[in-house]
Amino acid sequence: MTTILITGGAGFIGANFIPYFLEANPNLMVVNVDALTYAGDVKNLSEINSHSRYIYEKGNICDRKFMQEVFEKHTVSGVIHFAAESHVDNSIKNPDAFIQTNINGTFNLLDIARTYWMEGPNKYKENFNNSRFHHISTDEVFGTLGETGLFTEETSYAPNSPYSASKAASDFLVRSYFHTYGMNVITTNCSNNYGPKQHDEKLIPTIIRKALSGEDIPIYGDGQNIRDWLYVLDHCKGIELVYHKGKEGETYNIGGKNERNNLYIANIICEILDDSFPKEGSYKEQITFVKDRPGHDFRYAIDASKIENQLGWNAEENFETGIHKTIQWYLNKYKNR
Repeated sequence: MTTILITGGAGFIGANFIPYFLEANPNLMVVNVDALTYAGDVKNLSEINSHSRYIYEKGNICDRKFMQEVFEKHTVSGVIHFAAESHVDNSIKNPDAFIQTNINGTFNLLDIARTYWMEGPNKYKENFNNSRFHHISTDEVFGTLGETGLFTEETSYAPNSPYSASKAASDFLVRSYFHTYGMNVITTNCSNNYGPKQHDEKLIPTIIRKALSGEDIPIYGDGQNIRDWLYVLDHCKGIELVYHKGKEGETYNIGGKNERNNLYIANIICEILDDSFPKEGSYKEQITFVKDRPGHDFRYAIDASKIENQLGWNAEENFETGIHKTIQWYLNKYKNR
């Protein structure tokens, strides 16, 4: 049975992806490597702990010896690479961790896969002719947009934070392994994900958590920064489709066509909580504006027409349907604490 290595599978997107991927691909084994830093939690994968086609290996992608052993032990034939430091605020405070994981870690994986799968440039070993390296990236590598326009696959890179710069560097490493070695690589750049299993520090879980606890709900600046919101399961479906059907060496943007500003996000969450979990007064009264973070990009928005037209993917959730599902999941989580 073919074995796919998934890195960072105990994190937000990975932990949504692995159960979906296992169900959609009954002929594949999954090995999940995760270092369980602050954002990773094996509890995120409790529903598949005893799954016959799932193996968890605790370790760091920056540990080359460990990763080589994983490839050899499990005869890894494909990689879907989620593992990354991903919080912009943390990258401002501690950029070193982002350089180590996002750049050096990605290089480790690429180079181990190349030497394990390939005899030389443009020549795969007999048992690895269909091996592929799928790199998961972000729209933040493109920088910021004004009030109009969309990021396409041809948009020039212009990262504005240590996080986005480290992801841009990893994207370029992946690209170089295609052009230099003929390695079968593919990259997807996604917009802001939301949904179940996201770390508490992220915007939407923070709003829900603070609202329920009666604390101030912090919103940067004037709350007008805009993101294109993508429900995590829609993203997972896009990744799985690109991994199997995408053209090698290509990049595909995955976006939800759900541009909303941060203040709107806070307001709609408060309105839903007012209806479903009412208290005296509105949760909106807790919204508080705080000092903006350095280099805060104004707007991201993705043109997903390439994956839609070439591969037939479309987002199934709009923000207003997805946020209801998301809030219900977090209500169950926080009420059970």
